[in-house]
Amino acid sequence: MAPDPTVTVTRGYLPGAIGRITELHGTYYAEQWGFDLFFEAKVATELSAFLRAYDAKRDAIWLATVAGRVEGGLAIDGTHAADKGAHLRWFILSDALRGKGMGRQLIHRAVEFCVEKAYPKIFLWTFEGLDAARHLYESVGFSLACQQKGSGWGTPVNEQLFECRPSAG
Repeated sequence: MAPDPTVTVTRGYLPGAIGRITELHGTYYAEQWGFDLFFEAKVATELSAFLRAYDAKRDAIWLATVAGRVEGGLAIDGTHAADKGAHLRWFILSDALRGKGMGRQLIHRAVEFCVEKAYPKIFLWTFEGLDAARHLYESVGFSLACQQKGSGWGTPVNEQLFECRPSAG
């Protein structure tokens, strides 16, 4: 799928990104999964803390914008990459970008970044039922490492840990 010329992907923080990425998570997961204030506040708090401690030598965030408005994003938190792995987080697209290949572009950038940094492992937490996202993760080398019942999302779900061991091959 050819890149959409109306979409700009920027690596690094843009003003309004915390609010917009939080909004996209809050509205999507409330509408689709019944998540509430707990989840939206968790996204806002953790994304804010990540960006305050952001170090471009180990971390990355990519923001997809249309006409200057953030319509999606994805981050790699490399804080514990050497021992626990790089943490893929806050992967979200608005309805305007879903199904247009932007998710694939963002996840490829994240994996390539981890290869460049020689991170031995990338991991992400998600939950059962996000089938399109799971397919995308598996298409770039992630596999299900474990699953468990949990309520860290603010509502009970079947949490899933996916891992990938990227290589420069």
